[in-house]
Amino acid sequence: MISNWSKVKSVPKSYIFPVGERPDDNIIAPFCNSIPIIDLQSLSSQRTEIINQILKASQDYGFFQLINHGISGELIRDMMLVAEELFDLPTEDKARLYSDDPNKLCRMKMSIDYAKEKVHYWRENFQQPCHPLQDYINDWPTNPPRYREVAGRYAVEVRKASLLILDLICEGLGLDNGYLKENFSHQQLLTVNHYPKCPDPSLVLGLPSHCDPHMITFLNQGQIPGLQVYKDQQWFYVEPIPNAFVVNIGYTLEIISNGKLKSGVHRVVTNSDKARTTVVNFIFPSLETHIEPAKKLVHGSKNGSPLFKDFIFKDFFVSYLTDIRNGNDPLHQYIIRS
Repeated sequence: MISNWSKVKSVPKSYIFPVGERPDDNIIAPFCNSIPIIDLQSLSSQRTEIINQILKASQDYGFFQLINHGISGELIRDMMLVAEELFDLPTEDKARLYSDDPNKLCRMKMSIDYAKEKVHYWRENFQQPCHPLQDYINDWPTNPPRYREVAGRYAVEVRKASLLILDLICEGLGLDNGYLKENFSHQQLLTVNHYPKCPDPSLVLGLPSHCDPHMITFLNQGQIPGLQVYKDQQWFYVEPIPNAFVVNIGYTLEIISNGKLKSGVHRVVTNSDKARTTVVNFIFPSLETHIEPAKKLVHGSKNGSPLFKDFIFKDFFVSYLTDIRNGNDPLHQYIIRS
């Protein structure tokens, strides 16, 4: 497992990307200082203004940073600490959590799809479903000792903040109250990613260029840069802000909004000096949910037509994984061509 490769002096061949797919000079890309920062502190008195800020950020970038979201800095730091402790465990302890079985919901894995991909990503990952919490928490690790308690509280608080943002988006789009929360927010996945120090970050990727397939993503990226967004034909770093969440719009929400919101293109690069750990929460529909552009937004569009075909979320998720692995656009088969 690459988190134990502290003495590796060169990148193994199976992790080296072909020329043209490497980050190369983009590992020293500038910070994107224009990504909006949404401050919820004055939500009660400036609700309309904040909703408009969220919609504009979701249209222009597919990303924003969220501060004063109601989740304590202590809980955010504790979650990052137990996540780092998880990847600092001895190899034999991590090996007990490891599984290649995609049907195993709670598992540690390397890269994205280690068995099928041609080149591996410089990442280890532990994923765990977390809603409803009581259905899953007993499958979570008991080592580190505080992991279940901290991650459980964290998942509950992040879900509250995520659903609040979806409610604000719903209000801004003119959808019925609770439309996004009640119909498309059944599932939640908590994922911790670990990107160990890399001998040559210019040759590898932590994650490829992609958009998330879910409704909405809440990322705690810690204090070490590594997340890059693609804007105006250039890669930019997203600057870490203490206790902030990087929020991005997923494909499913883009489709439900009939293209009014845009999913944000992003990737992860590595670091030669420091390991980087991140904590991510994804909100998404149940696998059998029927997804289509909201009828209110279709009827209110210029031509009164949907931009996307309807589908079952499970089918979209399967095709998404295949397209990402093959370097294809996951939306290509769902866009309605005029």
